[in-house]
Amino acid sequence: MFGIVGILILGIFSLQSASAQFQGGGVDHPGSWYVGEGLKKGDQFSYNLCHVDYKECANFQMDFWVEGDLKVGTETKWLVQVVVRDGNKIVKGNMELGKVAPEPSGGSQELSVYRGAFKSSIVWLSAFANADEPRKFNMPSWGKIANIGGEQIIPKLIEPNGLTVTAGYYKEVIQIGWRTGGADSKVWIVDNFPFPIKASTWTHVSEGIPPQEYRFELLDYKENVLQNPFTNIQPTIGPTNPSLDCPSTDKLVKSIKKSTKNFGYQLHVFYSPENPVQECPMTWQIKFLNKFDDTEFLNQVQYDLLVVDENLNPLRSIAQDEGRLFLYSPSGLALLDVTVEEPVGTAHYVVWIYGLAPPNIVPSSSPDYLQIDIPISKGSSTPTPPPSTKVPSWIKTTASFWVDGISTDKEFVSAIEFLIKERVIVIPPTSQGSGSAAEIPSWIKTTTGFWVDGFTSDDEFVSAIQWLITNGIMKIA
Repeated sequence: MFGIVGILILGIFSLQSASAQFQGGGVDHPGSWYVGEGLKKGDQFSYNLCHVDYKECANFQMDFWVEGDLKVGTETKWLVQVVVRDGNKIVKGNMELGKVAPEPSGGSQELSVYRGAFKSSIVWLSAFANADEPRKFNMPSWGKIANIGGEQIIPKLIEPNGLTVTAGYYKEVIQIGWRTGGADSKVWIVDNFPFPIKASTWTHVSEGIPPQEYRFELLDYKENVLQNPFTNIQPTIGPTNPSLDCPSTDKLVKSIKKSTKNFGYQLHVFYSPENPVQECPMTWQIKFLNKFDDTEFLNQVQYDLLVVDENLNPLRSIAQDEGRLFLYSPSGLALLDVTVEEPVGTAHYVVWIYGLAPPNIVPSSSPDYLQIDIPISKGSSTPTPPPSTKVPSWIKTTASFWVDGISTDKEFVSAIEFLIKERVIVIPPTSQGSGSAAEIPSWIKTTTGFWVDGFTSDDEFVSAIQWLITNGIMKIA
C-alpha cells in the first residue's frame, strides 16, 4: 500500500533514532497476561473485525468455537470451527490454533483471507505476549515494533470506568497502546480473558492520513458450549462455474488512465483478464488520483463498481453484491475480485465516485464517473473431473495407532466409520456390503501403513476403505 513505510513485526534495531527512544508505561495491576490465557474447550466467541489487507478494512463478523484438541504430528493444537459473515456471504470452515501462541497455522482454504486478518489483529499481541512469555501489567514496555520509529508497546492505563462493548460490560480493562504515523493505536484487554475485547490501530505512514490497520470488537462470548453451534448454518455458494476453463487473473494486463466524465478525478484502472469470460473471475485495481497531480493518491474515497445499460441505468452494483451501501478506499488504491455475471457481448462497467468522506459521512461533492466498455465472451467447458477423495493429513495419526497395534481392529473401524459419517473423510459413492467378514485382511493394514508413511496416495487408502465397506466389515449409514 502506498505510503506505508514499515510493517508491524517484532524486532530490534541496533541504531536508535530520536523517535524510537524508550517510552515508559506500566499500570498498577497485579499479575500478567498473554494472548490465549484461559482459552479452553467449549469457548465460543463472536467479533466484528476489519483489517487493512482485506478490502482496506471492510467489516465482517467472525464467529468461532473451540472444539477441542487436535494432534498434528508431535504438536497438539486447538481445533476451532469458524463461520464468517461477510456482507451477503457466509463462509464456513475450521482453523488450527497453536497452544503457545494461538496463531492460525492451518485450516480450511476458503477461510485463508479471514485467518490472515484474525492473525494480524485479534492475536497480533501474541508476538509480544504468549504462553512462553507472559507480560506483567506493571512492565514499562512489552516490546518494540520494528518499523521506522520503533514505538514501544506499553500498558497505558486501567480504564477508570471499565469498558462496555457489544458483548457486555467489563470492569477491569487495561489499555495497551503505541503511537505510530501520527496516530494513537489502542488495544483493550481483560486479565484472564483469552483475547482482547476491542482494538483500534493505525498503519504507519510517512505522510497523509494514516489508514486503519485493524479494528475489532467482541460481540458475544459463551463458555462450555458442548456441541458445534454452527451445524445448521449453510455457507453461501459462489456463482463461479467450476467446469469452465477460466482465464488467469494473476496479472493485471489491461490498463486505462482517464479523467472522469466531469473531470473531478483522474483514474488509473487495471483489470484482468484482458478478455473476460462469463461466469469466471475478474480482478480490478483502481487508483484514485488527484486531477492536477497523478502522483498524489486521494484518501477516503466512497465509490462503487457498477454495470449499466445504454442509458446509464444501473443493472448491477458490486457494493450491493457484497451487502454494502458503497465501497470504500481510505488509501485511494482499491483492489476488487468479482465474478463476471454479465451476458455475452459488451458490458458497460462504471467506476462511480460518490466523493471523498469518512465511511459514515455523506460526501459534499457531486458524484462523478468513468465508463469502461469491455467485451464479454462465453467460456468453454472442460470435462467434469470425477469426485476426488479428501483425507485430512491428521487422520494418519489415528491410522498409525492401529498399524502399530496400539488400537484394535474394532477401534480403527469405529473411528473411520465416524469420520466418514461426519464427512471429515470424503469418499466416492460406495455400495454397502451385506457380508460380515471375520477380520480385516493383512493387506489392508499394509496399505494403510504405506499411506501413513507417505508411500501411497489418498486414493489407494480410500480404495482400501471402500473394500471394507463393500465386504460388510465397515458399516456406513
